[in-house]
Amino acid sequence: MKPQFYLVPRDVRSSHVSRHHTLPNFGTVWHYHPELELHFIVRGEGVRFVGDNVSNFNAGELLLLGENLPHMWRCNEQYFRQDPTITAEAVVVQFLPDFVGKDFLRKPESDAIQHLYDKAKAGLVITGNTREKLIPLMLQSAKTTGLQRLVLILTMLEILSKSEEMHFISTKDALYRPNKEEADRLNKVYNYALTHYKEELTLEEIASVANLSVTSFCRYFKMVTKKTFHEFLIEIRISHAQRMIVEESDITTEFVCFECGFNNRSNFYSHFKRLTGLTPVEYKRRCHVPSFCQ
Repeated sequence: MKPQFYLVPRDVRSSHVSRHHTLPNFGTVWHYHPELELHFIVRGEGVRFVGDNVSNFNAGELLLLGENLPHMWRCNEQYFRQDPTITAEAVVVQFLPDFVGKDFLRKPESDAIQHLYDKAKAGLVITGNTREKLIPLMLQSAKTTGLQRLVLILTMLEILSKSEEMHFISTKDALYRPNKEEADRLNKVYNYALTHYKEELTLEEIASVANLSVTSFCRYFKMVTKKTFHEFLIEIRISHAQRMIVEESDITTEFVCFECGFNNRSNFYSHFKRLTGLTPVEYKRRCHVPSFCQ
């Protein structure tokens, strides 16, 4: 089965994605993306598919997945019964290999990280003291911003690059090699959306970025990503809203709503709850920031 390309929604002001989310389940989409992924299961159990490997997963598991390595976490059946008392929870850090600059991996100090990236192409289960060191850093990264957040991910990579407490999941042959022309076109669309997400983006405008007609663009985007461009734009806006809620104090939901490109508060609340499983106020409390105006 061909994996689905997944566009990772990220804030234009951040070099990488770090989030702590609670959902009914982890979905059923077999997918890949150019970002590496550090994935910690806080709560949940089922079967995971990584490359050419199929194994059970449980709470407490920590993995590092390389770029373009297909994966999926398929929760057990009870997670699909719409029971609000049964939820899946994870902390995820996603980053491009050159997330701190094009020359990052050319520096001699980065040799160990380059070797780590190469090993991650087969997927890695992180164990022992390395796992214990990384988990609190991941949790902190999901709640912080700015330079501290960048320092945290570099610290995680340093710990991983020096560790031998890991074992392979799959084989390197299992990674997906996307078409370059397709990847370039999607990156253009992605970068344009990240820059203009606050605006009323029309299909005509974004189709011209991809050098396609509106009809062709809609068909192409849905075929490649299995979602509409509108759905993807909503994901970007909610990702930005999450970052604002964590970063800013004493801001109103109305301010966040309009700053992120939504035209009414009800619409914003609906999408935020659907994508994060929490209201904006609940999300603020989860991140342990004391004040958030209604």
